[in-house]
Amino acid sequence: MNSDRALEERRSRRSTDPLVALHYQLASTRTDGELDAIVVADVSGVVVAGAGSWAACEELAAYAPFFEEDVEAGASASVSHRVSTLRGEVEVRRLCLGSSDVLVCARGGAARRASLERAVAGVTRILRAA
Repeated sequence: MNSDRALEERRSRRSTDPLVALHYQLASTRTDGELDAIVVADVSGVVVAGAGSWAACEELAAYAPFFEEDVEAGASASVSHRVSTLRGEVEVRRLCLGSSDVLVCARGGAARRASLERAVAGVTRILRAA
C-alpha cells in the first residue's frame, strides 16, 4: 500500500517548469536514497536545482567541479582539505546536454551510486525536454 501511495504522489508532483521538475526529481531521489543532499550544478559550481538543506546543496555545488577531477594544483589548502574530507561521501556525474554541461552530485546514503544514476536519468530527461 505504501508503494502505491508513493507512486501516486510521484505522478501528481509534476511540472512543466524545468526548475520545478528538477526539484521534484531530486527531492524524490533524495528521499528514496536517504541522501543528505543532491544537486544539479553548473560547471562553475553554482546550484541550478537541489534537494536537502540549502547549505549542503551550496557546498556540494561549489565543490562538485573539484570532486569530478583531481584538485587543481592551484587550489588553496582549505579547498584541498575539504575536497579530500568529502570525497568518500560524494558521487558526481557530468552530463553533456547539447552545448551545456551540468554536474549532478549526491552526498550520503548507503545506495548513493544507484540513487545518483536514477537522478541522472531523470535530470537528463527533464533538461532535454526543456
